[in-house]
Amino acid sequence: MAKLLIVEDDESVRTLAARALERDGHSVTIATDGAQGLDMIRQARGGFDLVVSDIRMPEMDGIEMATSAAREFPTMRIMLMTGYADQRERAEELNGIILDVVQKPFTLAEIRGRVGKALSCFA
Repeated sequence: MAKLLIVEDDESVRTLAARALERDGHSVTIATDGAQGLDMIRQARGGFDLVVSDIRMPEMDGIEMATSAAREFPTMRIMLMTGYADQRERAEELNGIILDVVQKPFTLAEIRGRVGKALSCFA
């Protein structure tokens, strides 16, 4: 069982991903934007096994959150999600900080499989 943080401003996507990952036995915490996600990462002192974040969000986007989190917690593992091609290109600049970019919309099986793969890389 892994400790995961889901950062997503769209409630339906956030709920879908959280439920799917909880069914795999993971402990899931949720945040509604990058600023809240970064606060939770700081409160946990980087103690999440994986952060799964949307890129495009109000207040602080996922790329800014990932960059800040990686600066403070260099071993933090982060996966990003996006439905926008231009955002996916921005994420490619984060090589070494993020593990993967999941294209939205995704299926339950896909998000579970991608998270499982990301976690197994460090098992």
